[in-house]
Amino acid sequence: MTKKQKKILYRILLSLFLLLLFSSVPFATILAKVVPVKEQWMELILFLIPYLIIGYDILRKAILGVFNGKLFDENFLMAVATLGAIILGDYKEGSAVMLFYQIGELFQSYAVGKSRKNIAALMDIRPDYANLVTEEGTKKVSPEKVEIGSAILVGPGEKVPIDGIITEGNSSLNTSALTGESVPREVAVGDEVISGCINQTGVLTIQTTKDFGESTVSKILELVENSSMKKSKSEGFITRFAKVYTPVVCILALLLALVPPVISILIGREGNWAFWATNALTTLVISCPCALVISIPLSFFGGIGGASARGILIKGSNYLEALANTKYVVCDKTGTLTEGSFRVTEIVPQPGYSKELLLETAALAELYSTHPISKSLKEAYGKSLDAKRVTGVEEISGKGVRAQVDGHRVCAGNKKFMRDLGIELENANSIGTLVYLVIDDTYAGFITIADEIKAGANEAVSSLKKQGVKEVVMLTGDNKAVADAVASKLHLDRVESELLPGDKVEKVEELLEKRLPNEKLAFVGDGINDAPVLSRADIGIAMGALGSDAAIEAADIVLMDDDPRKIALAMRISGKTLGIVRQNIVFALVVKCSCLLFGAIGSLSMWWAIFADVGVMVLAVLNATRALRIKE
Repeated sequence: MTKKQKKILYRILLSLFLLLLFSSVPFATILAKVVPVKEQWMELILFLIPYLIIGYDILRKAILGVFNGKLFDENFLMAVATLGAIILGDYKEGSAVMLFYQIGELFQSYAVGKSRKNIAALMDIRPDYANLVTEEGTKKVSPEKVEIGSAILVGPGEKVPIDGIITEGNSSLNTSALTGESVPREVAVGDEVISGCINQTGVLTIQTTKDFGESTVSKILELVENSSMKKSKSEGFITRFAKVYTPVVCILALLLALVPPVISILIGREGNWAFWATNALTTLVISCPCALVISIPLSFFGGIGGASARGILIKGSNYLEALANTKYVVCDKTGTLTEGSFRVTEIVPQPGYSKELLLETAALAELYSTHPISKSLKEAYGKSLDAKRVTGVEEISGKGVRAQVDGHRVCAGNKKFMRDLGIELENANSIGTLVYLVIDDTYAGFITIADEIKAGANEAVSSLKKQGVKEVVMLTGDNKAVADAVASKLHLDRVESELLPGDKVEKVEELLEKRLPNEKLAFVGDGINDAPVLSRADIGIAMGALGSDAAIEAADIVLMDDDPRKIALAMRISGKTLGIVRQNIVFALVVKCSCLLFGAIGSLSMWWAIFADVGVMVLAVLNATRALRIKE
């Protein structure tokens, strides 16, 4: 509990004690005999003491709200209702309403704080310091002060403070704060590491590759902190509703206090002003929209926090809400449904060329590329590559590369690239990605690279179907034989192969035109090559984005590991969160509308009004905190 919350608690206890004391002991009668003040005035003075102890801040906010243009907020309603009750002689009720309102506010503050603390604990990845290696030795400094290219030490149990590359040591890294997975990741010299991971065993020396502000941990924290800026339709509705609802209720309460007595007087009866004024004040207390205004954003905040604990970063409640209506899921193949860890399985040279020459030439041509296929060629070659042997490298998007290798013109790429070059190819029966090579305008052969389907891909597709997804579609630039084989094993509804990045956008637009107005389309890709499609879809989901800046920037939802099953988990979190939101809206409106009706005709006391406001708010907030707990 914070200092502010403790202070309010002490005020509540003191006010409650005085209220019970003055209600049970006739102090007003006793003091009226001693002090020359009427008993009624003495009772007012006594009950004003607990009222002002517990409500002075509400009265101050109400007055400031009037001057700042925020006339119809909960502070104004509570001030008018309680002061009105006191003016009508209901001193106990006026003080009690303010007391219970503050109890509800304290409970709400504690619940929200607890939710934030839970999320902060789940996302406790911000490093406190970095061990900077200097000429004088190692010293602890703030991560913000570490420059790019500096050497830092990370010992066992310490967090990696900044993204970098390991130059000395090997260890196991706990990535659970980023991915939600408990299995440690083994790292050694040459491996890239990202901030936020916890070093478990050995001592690591890391050369930093980014500033702290641009590192993964900073981007993730910024993403989670800013998620509340992008409001869902439900939150937008509640905001608009409260702006209209509150002044309307105030006007109705005023009319309730004035119109019935005036009509009674006009027809010759007693006005009974106090009765109708009490009903109007009861209506004001009931009408406070706290339960909706507080619990709805808290529900979405809990859903986003529960998702982040499982390595699913959602950039705003609007995307969390949209997930529940997702009926089309379009996936990239490599790295999403397949492992993305390619390996060379076959080398087929043409007469006059050897397997060794073909592999070496392909590895040199792909020297500067970071594509998984390029990496697999270099790994298969397994020897050091001399960059001086390669010049004039040109990457052709979606097709391959062109380069000068040892003075020879080399083109390495897919069938489309070969077609552009006018090369006639033989029919290859290999299942995998084929890299064709042309050396000095002569076809030299092809290399087959295979990729494996992810262990959880089948389960991911079936889980999406259970969540109500109509079609799971795969779009890939790979050849038709490979794409069809993967689609068949995963039981996908549709597959489109041999696509360029621009072709993927066209296919997504076709699906967007096909869907119903309230249906959403999600695209799942790596967030780098598929940035245009991620932006075009209703929801862009970046898969396997651990440490990828481009993925975090391009996507609306980022999965911090490469498990496709988390797409369905994110949809379940969305569904549960929206269910809680609807429950709170219906519950609050039904109770309040019922109480407003009975309160207006004088069938409810001020105590029922307190339940309709504070009680409903407490129950709604308790329900909202359930969004944090999602079973996988």
